[in-house]
Amino acid sequence: MNSETKLIKNKLGLLKLAEELGNVSQACKYLGYSRDTFYR
Repeated sequence: MNSETKLIKNKLGLLKLAEELGNVSQACKYLGYSRDTFYR
């Protein structure tokens, strides 16, 4: 698995968590991402 694949999997995990929680801010805080990164 290359680094690009890992990055994509991490971002998909963030999207799925945000969907499950119904809260982007909470998902970003839990996984250590900024909201700016999420929306980019």
